[in-house]
Amino acid sequence: MEITLAQLTDTGPVRDHNEDFIDQWKPSDPDEMLERGAVSILCDGVGGHNHGEVASRMAVEAALKKFKDAKPNTPARQLVQDMFDAANLAIFDKRMADGGHNKMATTMSLSLFRNNEVTIGHIGDCRVYLIRNGQIKILTDDHSYVGMQLKMGLITEEEAMQSEMRNMITRTVGQDMTINPDRPFITVNKGDLIVQCSDGLHGVVTKEEILKEIEIYPKLEDACSRLIALAIKKGTPDNVSIQIIRIESVVQVAYYKGQPYYVTPPEPPKGHEVGPGTVIDNRFTVTELIARSGMASIFKAIDSTSNEIVAIKIPFMQYESDPAFFGRFQREEEIGKIMKHPNLLRIIPVENKTRPYIVMEFLEGQTLGNLLKQIKPLPVNDAVKIAARLADALDYMHRRRENIIHRDMKPENVMICNDGSLRIMDFGIAKGSGLKKITMAGFSPSMGTPDYMAPEQVKGQRGDERTDIYSLGAMLYEMATGHTPFEGSNAYSVMNARLLGDPLAPSKLNPKITPEIEEIILHALARKPDDRYTCVAEMKEELDHLEKVKVSGRAERLQPPVQQQPEGGFNTMLLWMLLIPVAIIILFFVFLRPPVQAGNLKNNDAPSQQLKK
Repeated sequence: MEITLAQLTDTGPVRDHNEDFIDQWKPSDPDEMLERGAVSILCDGVGGHNHGEVASRMAVEAALKKFKDAKPNTPARQLVQDMFDAANLAIFDKRMADGGHNKMATTMSLSLFRNNEVTIGHIGDCRVYLIRNGQIKILTDDHSYVGMQLKMGLITEEEAMQSEMRNMITRTVGQDMTINPDRPFITVNKGDLIVQCSDGLHGVVTKEEILKEIEIYPKLEDACSRLIALAIKKGTPDNVSIQIIRIESVVQVAYYKGQPYYVTPPEPPKGHEVGPGTVIDNRFTVTELIARSGMASIFKAIDSTSNEIVAIKIPFMQYESDPAFFGRFQREEEIGKIMKHPNLLRIIPVENKTRPYIVMEFLEGQTLGNLLKQIKPLPVNDAVKIAARLADALDYMHRRRENIIHRDMKPENVMICNDGSLRIMDFGIAKGSGLKKITMAGFSPSMGTPDYMAPEQVKGQRGDERTDIYSLGAMLYEMATGHTPFEGSNAYSVMNARLLGDPLAPSKLNPKITPEIEEIILHALARKPDDRYTCVAEMKEELDHLEKVKVSGRAERLQPPVQQQPEGGFNTMLLWMLLIPVAIIILFFVFLRPPVQAGNLKNNDAPSQQLKK
């Protein structure tokens, strides 16, 4: 592929410094261009107080170094992920070195040019466009809160234009230890153009205006200057950056297992190891690693029977023989296969497996938990609508003849997909009628996540529909206030607080919460199951029709958790609970062992005397 590159950045008419940072690179050696390719990177820093400026520069420099240091012919999508990982780690480490107090982060969009393809990496609200045959098309999604609202149908286009949250970013580089960029790719032709720009430009200049200026000024440097000037003329409130890349020629290639035919394809992993190129049970071809947890890996793969992209969860070898983990793994698949609801993760049934794994629909997006790290609290009306959709899925689960109870509802188990849909995930500790019992070794079947556990779960009970109602209430509390219902220095204090008292009234944390919404939250969070909604359908009805909610004054009757022991008291009690059984066993052997005969004592005493000598 031969390309022409151009770029320009400007502080803009309002800001006093530039938090955008851009760079482009292509090798001078044609062979290296063939094997490695070229790259164009654009970052728009966030964080204020110059932190954004530092973050954007660090991200570009770290990503570009990773690109140049990578082995030739590294698969393009893997290389894009590696570049984002390098940028993310550089910023995250810098934040931690500074005590983690600043909000240093950046958006990042890049295009990798190789052979006849462009692979895009994207997180944030910059944009990448394709211009082809006089038409312009957006290739990326805006990871802004307003963009998410539009996709989910929470607001209209007109409301989005006037929203005060237009500049709130939902996904950034540097905020978390791990990162999952969007990585689409396209096949390009001679004459195509790729345009990357910051929101300082696309926020005021339409895509039609971008197309017009580039058509009028075929010299790319001139087009960049004209578009920057147009954004400034229109009063952009932000820094302005643009990169334009024209495809001068492309190499027509054939492919073998995702690689150009003239490149020796990588050998598939040997033995039980799974990686790109592995074919599982003659059906699923693994293309890349998506994520790795403490117990399993999740891979992206192609299902040859449907040509569908799927996700495959494969436990590590050491856990395949663990009864507790394997029982939970089976439970997740068993429940997933029998449920069909648009807001529940779809599990794809597979017969005659040669090893344990679960095949799921492939989802792109972010968890509700990640969203809440970026934006808290959410707009109250959005929080209510999201809770209503989750309630609809839970109602479906509860009303099935199996009466399935999730028991681990939390923001991290809710995926907000790029198309605006929701999915509830992870049914590993769910229970239901007629389902196999989970092996109790290694964990309690009542376990959940401390911030969202119902009081009965804390007491070790298995729970019922009202347990999920409590967890949903806790999630709504957090979405609407930006805080979990109970907060403490450790998990034990958080769990015990809900046994000893009630949370702070939501309206005290967010005055925008109406009495009706507060009533719903507190009704769901009642300590006793009998005091909650009898079923999740009742809760959904009130979420959908706030005007029907009868305010009963629950907020005025709240009782704060009683004074607990000093900080170390609870841990000391736990230590004693562990030591007492050990002490009993020791006493058993001391007082109940058979008496020793005197003659035996003399005989046994001789060796000890010899040892002393």
